[in-house]
Amino acid sequence: MMRYQNPELPIEERVEDLLARMTLREKIAQTDITRGVLYSAEGSRTPGNCTVEDGDVLDMDRFAALVGDRGIGYIHDIYSSPCYKNQFQRYLVEKTRLGIPCIFTAEALHGVTHHGASILPVPLVLSQSFDPELAWAYGDVIGSETRALGHHEILAPNLDVAREPRWGRTEETLGEDTCLSKTMAVSLIRGEQKDDVSRPDAVITEPKHYVAHGIAEGGLNCAPARAGVREVETEYLPVFEAAIREGGAYNVMACYNSIDSEVVISSRRYMTEILKDRIGLPGISRADWGAITRQITHHHTAANRRDAVRAVKQAGLDMQGCDDIPEAEYEQILFELIEAGELRQADLDETVRRILRMKFALGLFEHPYVDDDAYRSVLRCEKSRDVSLRTAQEGIVLLKNDGVLPLGKDAASIAVIGPSSMAQKIGGYSSKPRGYTIRSVYDEIKEKFPSASVRQCDGCAITHRGGEDDVQYVDGQPHLTKVLDADIEDMLDKAAAVAAECSVAVLVCGDNNVTSGEGMDRCSLTLAGKQRALIEKVAATGTPVVLVLENGKAVDLSVEIDACSAILVAGFGGEFGARAIVDVLAGDVNPAGRLSVSFPRKDGMVPCYYTRRAGGWPDYYEGSSSPLFAFGFGLSYTRFEYKNLQIDKKDDYTYDVTFTVENAGARDGDEVAQLYVADKVASVAMPPRQLRGFRRVHVPAGGSVDLRFTLTWDDFKLLNAQYEWVVENGEFDVLVGAASSDIRLSQTIDIEG
Repeated sequence: MMRYQNPELPIEERVEDLLARMTLREKIAQTDITRGVLYSAEGSRTPGNCTVEDGDVLDMDRFAALVGDRGIGYIHDIYSSPCYKNQFQRYLVEKTRLGIPCIFTAEALHGVTHHGASILPVPLVLSQSFDPELAWAYGDVIGSETRALGHHEILAPNLDVAREPRWGRTEETLGEDTCLSKTMAVSLIRGEQKDDVSRPDAVITEPKHYVAHGIAEGGLNCAPARAGVREVETEYLPVFEAAIREGGAYNVMACYNSIDSEVVISSRRYMTEILKDRIGLPGISRADWGAITRQITHHHTAANRRDAVRAVKQAGLDMQGCDDIPEAEYEQILFELIEAGELRQADLDETVRRILRMKFALGLFEHPYVDDDAYRSVLRCEKSRDVSLRTAQEGIVLLKNDGVLPLGKDAASIAVIGPSSMAQKIGGYSSKPRGYTIRSVYDEIKEKFPSASVRQCDGCAITHRGGEDDVQYVDGQPHLTKVLDADIEDMLDKAAAVAAECSVAVLVCGDNNVTSGEGMDRCSLTLAGKQRALIEKVAATGTPVVLVLENGKAVDLSVEIDACSAILVAGFGGEFGARAIVDVLAGDVNPAGRLSVSFPRKDGMVPCYYTRRAGGWPDYYEGSSSPLFAFGFGLSYTRFEYKNLQIDKKDDYTYDVTFTVENAGARDGDEVAQLYVADKVASVAMPPRQLRGFRRVHVPAGGSVDLRFTLTWDDFKLLNAQYEWVVENGEFDVLVGAASSDIRLSQTIDIEG
């Protein structure tokens, strides 16, 4: 037995022993990745999932021709039963010179994208719960199901702070706020990694897209971020820093874009000085799909592939992403650059150390294979289904209610209308249902209200077919597809006639994966197609309208707010999204979700996040520049009051904040209490207020809950004109309320440090 094969030795000793035995070619191969689905002739036949079906045959001769006896570091894009991954792993362990196992990588943004795996609500819905404990449980499901299938690493979570509402990937994020995003991210990552990635229910995470990808100029995916150093340091970097230092995330995926004209993947400042030297990334940094060659085709900062690889490697990027430069060519370029002295072998060695540490931490040298059948009892088990439903329920936001909700169980007649009323939307990067069907709002309403006459009409489509084929690939990525609506005739008049004959109309509208998702950006925030016209026509009948939005980002509701009696933001709620919606409609669940992205009053009000710096004019010609619904907003079927604010100074920069939340209504319910701080006079322009803490609490009718928060130096600091983190003397407002726009209690403190 060689020393690196001895499980009794410390990981560092094993890493150094193995590294010393490796040739240059073997080291380079550890930094490369291939797509497993390419080795099955039948593997790409299932649209959008890179699936290898049971019964398919892998071409292991082709795989052997690629990796030879040197091996390969990672295999991505093989969604299959574990037996196929074991075939690849067995070759690497038994047929390569050093027997180094690979890491299998998967997409698992809101559930691993394997047919039959759980489809959780998208992360934006999770963020609307304002519930870190739920985020841990959500991550636990992802980790358990992904590892049971034989994957070790996930290209998630998406930690972009979403400040551009037209951007299609908003649905993947945890919202617009730094504090909310980093708090939820830490819990989510710890649920996925379990603080011990050797466990059979844990995976290594790779947060993306480091570091400022959610403010894409014009709302276009991968577009530049026009952000200065101070904004990056205070708004975006803290989320990734918390994910790594507090959550324990091993890796990051770097963003496609440039920040202030600096292409991130070829920036030594971002990739080495900040990410590794300052934050202390323990694992590796990876380029996104095709990002290295975008230096040639989009950024025009490299003339050819050799230049592009040299630039990112000199910056400190560890790995390319899938399907960028073919494996053999990529490895040869690296070999030649090192042989020519243009790249340092010491830097390659450091990357390989990081990769080997992860493989030892995962336990792959002792347990390279996974049980072929154990996953069957893990996928969509009772725990997974419970978490999926709970997330969908907790993430629903009630924006308006004139008293029509909750619907009485004795409702005589209900019209269920809209393009999503019979076709539940689940969001991008989703697995496909297998062995079960996803029920619609119409299905759930019929079951929940058995004595009511329930009538249904689509009314209109969200989008129509754009050509002969109703399945299209996004940017050539086979794991990302958009499925256009089947041809639906515009039936606005019929929908109105159905509504006119019912006591209430539930309209289920919003986005699909053509109007929201990666590469699905928009220049308008109004509901796509004829949905607005449908809502207006149904509302004109006089029947009360309850609008349910299955959306992936903010929506312009400037017309709908007056036309509808109630509005629910449900988002893409996963496989139990429809049940959660109807639970809220019926009053079985009291809504308590809060908006994690602000909703503008009009289409042109972008950006619209609540922490925009002051200085702009307060009004447009058309009206107020404030959001229609601000960050943190959400209504309930009960009423909460805030009382007894007390602030106790512990030392110069530490304050205990206590207050009471009282349920003054007749229903039990959850409240999301939010704590903000405002620096009244500062040396640099500061946001009007910033979230510094939040707590989701259950309060029974007539009851109350006492809450305590602690503010510290970090909650008062700013990055001054000299780019130093300081707390400046002066007054700060401590604000407590139910939303960034709904402050109930406040008190001013004077810091004299």
